[in-house]
Amino acid sequence: MVKQKDIEYMRRAIELAEQGAGFVNPNPMVGAVIVKGGRVIGEGWHERYGEWHAERNALKNCTEDARGATMYVTLEPCCHYGKTPPCTEAIIEHGIERVFVGMPDPNPLVAGKGLSLLREAGIEVVCGVEEEAIREQNKIFLKYIATRRPWVILKTAMTLDGKIATWSGDSRWITGTEARAYVHELRHRLMAVMIGIGTAVADDPLLNCRIEGRGVRQPIRVIVDSNARLGLDSQIVKTAGKYHTIVAHTRFAAEERLEALKQAGVETLLCEEKEGLVDVDNLLFLLGQMGVDSILLEGGGGLNYSFLAGGFTDEVYSFIAPKIVGGEKAKTPVEGVGIEKMADAVTLERTDVLCLGQDILVKLKVKN
Repeated sequence: MVKQKDIEYMRRAIELAEQGAGFVNPNPMVGAVIVKGGRVIGEGWHERYGEWHAERNALKNCTEDARGATMYVTLEPCCHYGKTPPCTEAIIEHGIERVFVGMPDPNPLVAGKGLSLLREAGIEVVCGVEEEAIREQNKIFLKYIATRRPWVILKTAMTLDGKIATWSGDSRWITGTEARAYVHELRHRLMAVMIGIGTAVADDPLLNCRIEGRGVRQPIRVIVDSNARLGLDSQIVKTAGKYHTIVAHTRFAAEERLEALKQAGVETLLCEEKEGLVDVDNLLFLLGQMGVDSILLEGGGGLNYSFLAGGFTDEVYSFIAPKIVGGEKAKTPVEGVGIEKMADAVTLERTDVLCLGQDILVKLKVKN
């Protein structure tokens, strides 16, 4: 039977897991709490990809012998040798008597086997505590482990009248400092940030993550550039030796352009083409095979439309600034051919609304 205190300990484990955001991809965020005699004697979380998992960190941090204690862990303990030894072994060796698990691990290498091993060792196991919250926390991992395709968040920043730039192309700055800081947090949490060549040429962005006062993980920068037109004097190319940068191109890209990019430190990725452009479906497949579990799409209207029309977007984060610029030729967040009938529009479900300074962020999930 799950008591209120058990739920509270699991919620604490969820809080701990969140500290691994951005550092553990493509692994899940996991937290663990060890309780003995009604006292928390150890806490831990999965801190970085390839390093100790939450259970072993919590055991390592115990202030006293864990024998006879209860462990609360957000995800089923692993039972296989990977970059680290199995957590089930450590739990058994330390004499843990009960384990409350947030949710089973869908990884085929685990998938219930970790729970079975603990039960076979005589440990009482309760699974399914705060599972809905943990699934939401690890939605990126859950999609990636099942499909090997990245979770995609389409980010837009627009004026109240739906413009992402003025008629002259000026777009700095639509939103304020708080909203832009939030975007840098997203770049830290997601493995890659993606734009199209049009945005690269118009804005000459750096696309890195800039958060003062703490460590961050720099995202992989992906430029969708069918003909490899990215300028060698652009900020992206000039910093390719510092930040992992990928130019996704088609067979139509000139070999000399590709070679010049490679010499500058850019990784080139040959994609299938669709109507002369990079096939987004194939690009996502290739990135998934490379271990990229998530993408922040900061593209222009054309690339955004390709993702939405193809059904490749999981969420939309729309930043709205209290400004009006007008202009029938001013660019909008989604362009392309567009939808003919309103009944066929891409439909979204609002999940949250945040106030960031004077700006508003609306978070939405794409309905399937």
